[in-house]
Amino acid sequence: MNNDQYQICTHCVMDTTDPGIQFDENGECNLCTDFRENREKHNYQGETSKKQLDELIAQIKKDGKGKEYDCIIGLSGGIDSSYVAYIAKQNGLRILGVHLDNGWNSEEAVQNIKNIAKKLEIDYESYVLNWAEFKDVQLAFLKASVPEAETPTDIAIPAATHHFAKKYGVKYIISGGNFATEGILPKYWHYNAKDLTYFNAIKKKFATRKWSTFPTFGYKSEMYYKLVKGIKMVYILNLVPYAKDEAMDFLKTELGWKYYGGKHYESKYTGFIQSYYLYEKFGIDYRRATLATQICTGEVKRDDALEILSTKPYTDEKVKEEKVYIAKKLGVTLDEIEQIIELPPKWYTDYPNDEKKLAYIYDTYRKIFKKDKLANF
Repeated sequence: MNNDQYQICTHCVMDTTDPGIQFDENGECNLCTDFRENREKHNYQGETSKKQLDELIAQIKKDGKGKEYDCIIGLSGGIDSSYVAYIAKQNGLRILGVHLDNGWNSEEAVQNIKNIAKKLEIDYESYVLNWAEFKDVQLAFLKASVPEAETPTDIAIPAATHHFAKKYGVKYIISGGNFATEGILPKYWHYNAKDLTYFNAIKKKFATRKWSTFPTFGYKSEMYYKLVKGIKMVYILNLVPYAKDEAMDFLKTELGWKYYGGKHYESKYTGFIQSYYLYEKFGIDYRRATLATQICTGEVKRDDALEILSTKPYTDEKVKEEKVYIAKKLGVTLDEIEQIIELPPKWYTDYPNDEKKLAYIYDTYRKIFKKDKLANF
């Protein structure tokens, strides 16, 4: 870490577990000040947002004429993807749900996907990863001892959704990502999954087999899909009133949705990584980023957030069971999992990466297409 002493933001709850955090003279961090500066561009703004949504829906329908589907939505069984599917359906869009099957889905998530597809009357297809390859990819990132243990899934999801968009000639992928609940996330906690130089450096050093079918998605793939195939990623949850607790209650009541026990526990692996692995190895409590965002939006009081953060994000009993399950599924011993957790922490900066190059490419793209309203979602 860059910080010699512990410090916590006086406005939100972000702290020096983010090595890149900076504080002003009032003790406020750059993460929450950046959030406030960007909020106006991405947050729901009443009639203005409704008009933008109506225009976007009309454009999606227009571009979908003569095709089987208007849009693709990635379905994980989680709150965001389930609710965005509902919003899209309410607006009359013809949806193809795409589920990335990486072998880690909880029973609740699988049932949620089935219920959402059935009750909303939408088709869905699964993109099934080669398990032998995928577990080697995951083990490589664990052995690299970086926080990006979930990069293998995060890089495969856009590869899967764009694959089906191209297959069906669909021009829009609707993401469940949103500024209201995910506006704060330090890059040191989860560096850019699209950096293939970083990805391949870890592959070269830690992989034990060839990866011939694992799908990747770097900036070249993204530019091909955006500029050649004309596929846009849009974030309609930014254009509607969205509070996660209210959305969860609605999904439970109206769509038979079931809670899976914690943020991102729709995947057993993601739940373990975010609640235990990152917390114990790096001191990273993922709840901190969510709560910081909710403080900045006024949904949560800082004192209440601090009370939540005073407790561990996991239970010892559950973690013991999860370690056994994860070790067995990855084909390693429990001792090997423990040894991986005890390795000295590293960051993306400890490996070859294209951070500066990618920043230049995406900054240039945003400048060129800044007049395209859809490109800014």
